[in-house]
Amino acid sequence: MTDFILEWLLNNKIELLGAILGIVYIVFSIRQNILTWPTGLVTSAIYVAVFFNARLYADMGLQVYYVAISIYGWYFWIKGKKPQNTTQVPVKNTPGLLWIKLTFVSVVLYTILLYILLNWTNSDVPYMDSLTTALSIVATWMLAKKYIEHWLLWIFIDAFSAGLYIYKGLWPTVVLFIIYTIMAVLGYIEWKKDLQHIRKEAI
Repeated sequence: MTDFILEWLLNNKIELLGAILGIVYIVFSIRQNILTWPTGLVTSAIYVAVFFNARLYADMGLQVYYVAISIYGWYFWIKGKKPQNTTQVPVKNTPGLLWIKLTFVSVVLYTILLYILLNWTNSDVPYMDSLTTALSIVATWMLAKKYIEHWLLWIFIDAFSAGLYIYKGLWPTVVLFIIYTIMAVLGYIEWKKDLQHIRKEAI
C-alpha cells in the first residue's frame, strides 16, 4: 500500500503541487493579502501543463488568462484607489448595471469557447469546460476589482468543477476544488464582514 501511494505521488507530483499552492492562494485571497497574486500566478503556470495533459483545453487557456489577470490584480491591489488612512482597496458590491454587462460577457465567452472546443479540439467535455471557463474569467476579474459577489460565482464554479474533475480522474484537483467550494463560502462570509465594517465607518 505504501509503495502504491509513493508511486502515485511521484506520478502526480506536479498536479499535487498545484493543488497545494491553490489552497495557499485561496487562503491569501480570503485574507485580502497581496500574496494572493504571485501565488496564483505560479499555481496557474503549473495547471497549464496539468490541463493540457488532461485535454481540458478551455481550462488550460483559462490558466494562461489567470497568469495575466494575476499581474493586473497585483497591480490594482497595490495602486488602486484607497480610502484615507487605509492600505487596502476596499471591498464593494457589484452594481446592477455591471451585473448585466458581466452576464452578457459570460454568454459571449461561453459561446466562443464552445464553438472552439466543438470544432477545433478533441475535448470530450466541451459544454462543461466552456461553462466553467467563461464564468471563471468573469469571477477572477471581479476578484481583481474586489467585488464581493465573485465568491458566489466561485461557490458554483468550484462545486461544478469538482464533478468535472471526478469524471476526468484528476483526484488531487477534485480534493482541491471541494476545498475551494468550502473556502469560497468562508471567503464570502469574511468579505461580507469587512464590507459591513466599511459601511459602518462611512456612517
